[in-house]
Amino acid sequence: MSARVMVVDDILPNVKLLEAKLMSEYYDVITAESGPEALEKLQEEQPDIILLDVMMPGMDGFEVCRRIKADPKIAHIPIVMVTALTDKEDRVKGLEAGADDFLSKPINDVALMARVRSLVRLKMTIDEWRVRENTARQLGVSEDAASVMQQPVDNAKILIIEDQDFEIEKFGQTLQVDDDQVYFSTNGMDALKKVAEQPFDLLIVSLNLENEDGLRLSSHLRSNETTRAVPILMVGSEDDMDKVARGLEMGAHDYVLRPVDRNEFLARVRTQIRRKRYQEKLRSNYESNLTMAIRDPLTGLYNRRYMETHMAKLLEKQAENHKPMGVLLLDIDHFKSVNDTHGHGAGDDVLKEFSKRLSDNLRGFDLIARLGGEEFVAILPDVSEEKAYFIAERLRRSICEVPFTANGGELSLSISSSIGGAIIHRGGHLVHSVLERADKCLYHAKEHGRNCTIFERVGLIDPNKYKEIPRSL
Repeated sequence: MSARVMVVDDILPNVKLLEAKLMSEYYDVITAESGPEALEKLQEEQPDIILLDVMMPGMDGFEVCRRIKADPKIAHIPIVMVTALTDKEDRVKGLEAGADDFLSKPINDVALMARVRSLVRLKMTIDEWRVRENTARQLGVSEDAASVMQQPVDNAKILIIEDQDFEIEKFGQTLQVDDDQVYFSTNGMDALKKVAEQPFDLLIVSLNLENEDGLRLSSHLRSNETTRAVPILMVGSEDDMDKVARGLEMGAHDYVLRPVDRNEFLARVRTQIRRKRYQEKLRSNYESNLTMAIRDPLTGLYNRRYMETHMAKLLEKQAENHKPMGVLLLDIDHFKSVNDTHGHGAGDDVLKEFSKRLSDNLRGFDLIARLGGEEFVAILPDVSEEKAYFIAERLRRSICEVPFTANGGELSLSISSSIGGAIIHRGGHLVHSVLERADKCLYHAKEHGRNCTIFERVGLIDPNKYKEIPRSL
């Protein structure tokens, strides 16, 4: 996963050490040697995560963190504070200032990389909602959402999965401060029953359950449809750091180590509640204010008007983050014959099912729109060339491998699609020129015999080579 990491430390050897570690994992690293320099660079560079030293002359890390979180334009950027301090009061001070985590020197490399990857994934999701909300605001149908630090932290619904009585009592008493509704489960079976009955704002999972694997339970909760978007806070011991790292890789959001300090526990809970409510606010603003004027009434996909506005914003953002973007144009092969032979009702059924299959086979932050007629466009932010080929072929196969039904199930139709693709790298690109590049490839795909994928510069994509996306991508 590519990302831009800002390292802020006044001691050059510390900067170089972290820079080397991050670059060995293929991260793009930006450095700053003081708080004011970091604040200045942040506005221009817009990193995906900040590693911030606490003990700096002039403006310390706590003050830098507070200033970042007070600025709505950059408040959503995750911050990991790095320090030699071991006092729990300092850790809590950093978390209350808005930091997402505290790593102590010497830094555990496994914990560092797991935390960076976890927070980058979270920021990518929030970034996409911010871009979409900004697009809606450009069209005059949405208002600004409050920043993450302005979100309330009280009255949250929290499920704690723990089988140690003294910890259950401690956690329950601590969360009374915020008037949270706290539920307890001592095993996974009971926890799964509770999450099926009602929604929760946070799941707290012990990694030290006596009769089951807390890490496996966390993984199951993360993949469960009802709890997929609910943050998970793991509770473990110092000996569980390998489990913690694996949990963060699987999608857990944070962790706290035993013996659990009440103030740190509360601060970490509040951080997760704020972030969840901020993300929900972005989604709610976007979904409630966006009208059908920017959606295609037949398929429910975005229409050309929205797509062009959204793509323009993505191209502007790309000029800042330097991440490649894929653009796919898709056309239903011989669609006219479907309408001519079976009627427009059957054609509408095909268009709706075609749209559904495309949506089901794209990533959550990709965008699919209907340009008009039987032509569609998919925009793939932050995608490598190889992954774009895999995604395009997955879309093509999802159309041609299973027949379409129409007219209430009376018809079974073999449908295929031609796809033209372009990878957009950093530069001053215009929407119409980007679409023209993909359209030329779509034209060649139709000339080649249809039901195939052609990308600019590489030509025909070999279906046998691009069947399943490797985990490494």
